[in-house]
Amino acid sequence: MRPGSLRQAQWHAHVNAVNAPPTLRHWLTGGGSLTAKLKAHSQAFRVQCLHQETARCLSDEAAIIGLHRAGRVWEREVLLRCDDRPAVFGHTVVPMQATATDWPLFSALGERSLGTTLFGDRMVRRGTLEFARLRAGHPLVQRAQAALAREGQRASDKALFFARRCLYQRHQGLLLVTEVFLPAVFELTRTVATDTLIINKA
Repeated sequence: MRPGSLRQAQWHAHVNAVNAPPTLRHWLTGGGSLTAKLKAHSQAFRVQCLHQETARCLSDEAAIIGLHRAGRVWEREVLLRCDDRPAVFGHTVVPMQATATDWPLFSALGERSLGTTLFGDRMVRRGTLEFARLRAGHPLVQRAQAALAREGQRASDKALFFARRCLYQRHQGLLLVTEVFLPAVFELTRTVATDTLIINKA
């Protein structure tokens, strides 16, 4: 595999194409707000904002947000934490030409959930989900790994990370959200399965 290919993802329209573990498909494909699902499967949920600033978009993001090549965007990166453990690394980009009318709350989100805002706004149109397996060389994996390392956690350099992304539109403004699922999600899934088994046996 060419070194440069590690920095780009192949995005697919169907989850079967990424061969995700069965315990993760539930998180990748579920409809509705991921924030709401994480809240339902943890005792305490919070958004940790890592940064929100201008940056250069990734090469595999440019076309979907209407850019001819990678350029400057507004970027927001967060950790979605369940019971104080990072479960999802969230990455959002908004083209610089988007206006405050397009996304009136984006600049003032702080540590509020973007997902709650998107799903609570009837003017927002949601695109279809795309799925990918991200290797260690992909920038989002490197950033997620760095965030985990700051907490004393580290996944194997050979580990694959599964991700999904979705394009949203409000007025003429586009917004792309990518969610990278971290190892803690597997424990949340196992907890859900155990709870279901107990209910079924009762």
